[in-house]
Amino acid sequence: MALLGNLRHRPVRRLVQLYLGLTLYGLSMALMIRSHLGLDPWDVFHQGLSELTGLSFGTVTIGVGALVLLLWIPLRQRPGLGTVSNVVVIGLVVDATLALLPAAGPLSVQIAMLVTGIVANGAATALYLGAQLGPGPRDGLMTGYVARRPGRSIRLVRTVIEVTVLALGWWLGGEVGVGTVAYALAIGPLAQFFIPLFAVPEGTAPDSAAPPPGNPAPATPTG
Repeated sequence: MALLGNLRHRPVRRLVQLYLGLTLYGLSMALMIRSHLGLDPWDVFHQGLSELTGLSFGTVTIGVGALVLLLWIPLRQRPGLGTVSNVVVIGLVVDATLALLPAAGPLSVQIAMLVTGIVANGAATALYLGAQLGPGPRDGLMTGYVARRPGRSIRLVRTVIEVTVLALGWWLGGEVGVGTVAYALAIGPLAQFFIPLFAVPEGTAPDSAAPPPGNPAPATPTG
């Protein structure tokens, strides 16, 4: 079953890692919001919609995630447990954290919140991707679109989507600033650093380091 995916192998570690990663992701988002120094493109969009509708940031995040997930249907993408959990858990955690987290105050505290949020976001991304229980809805939308249109660059598709949501979010009142630039520059290297640390090893056949002749080993998922 696609929803459960890799849970047959090391299920406890995968589940703990998935929900730890999603919780940390929500915490990191709240830190960046409270810093008031700028957000990543999707969160600029979420914040803009929150300002427009009066709904909480987390509620908007859940709603947008659910709508993006619906776009998987024509792309014939199958969500995993991690995909569905991503939609719900992050929004709940970010709202709960914002309710407890005080305003940043001095610039030094704002910067500390921003830096901590970005680093935590990189670690959180690696944790939930490393569990290999399904990508987030937004990443799945991009990879699904590229899979249906061979030859398209995933980097180009990602850039177009993120520039679009960034512009819309800024127009709606979302915060764009130095944090937006810092996130764009840092998140790739951070994720690349953390992902090998948290990748759950694939199962191997007992007493065998290689598959039998004629049966190539399955490719490791790339997230």
